[in-house]
Amino acid sequence: MKVEHGELDGVLLFRPTPHHDSRGLFTRTFDAAVAAEAGLDPGAFIQDSQSRSRRGTIRGMHGRSGKGEAKLVRCARGAILDVLVDIRPQSPTFGRGMAVRLDDEDFVTLYVPAGFLHGFQALTEPADTCYRIDREHDPAEDLAVRYDDPDLRIAWPLPVTEVSRRDLEAGSWAELSRRLGG
Repeated sequence: MKVEHGELDGVLLFRPTPHHDSRGLFTRTFDAAVAAEAGLDPGAFIQDSQSRSRRGTIRGMHGRSGKGEAKLVRCARGAILDVLVDIRPQSPTFGRGMAVRLDDEDFVTLYVPAGFLHGFQALTEPADTCYRIDREHDPAEDLAVRYDDPDLRIAWPLPVTEVSRRDLEAGSWAELSRRLGG
């Protein structure tokens, strides 16, 4: 498994080597030793979650206040376009975003440090996304910015088919940026 640095400060991509044969494939999706070598505490991830989304669905853009939340994200079935925005005011990449395709061919796992907005669009029917999170969820710390905020200029690749009511009612990047002191 190779580890690469993402475009944004602190973001990592874990690239496994899937082994293919006549039966299908086998791949390692997490390796504690590799995570530790990359500077992560593998034991810090206390919760695993999974979502299933229909093609075109957008989930996001979500974040957490307080200490934030670090997570490992991968697509176990299908494909997604995963999008991050750095919301750490002291970060050299504050306000910048990046997008990466995660799928069930390459099995890349994206490490998202605390202090990011995160969201994705399902590119396939369906897409299963797995999250390994380092903190219990506290709804009082939830942050959200609309997926189509004009200041973020996220280029979602497909027409949007589904968005939750919560995501439709999310605030703006300008509002959140002011609140964070950016």
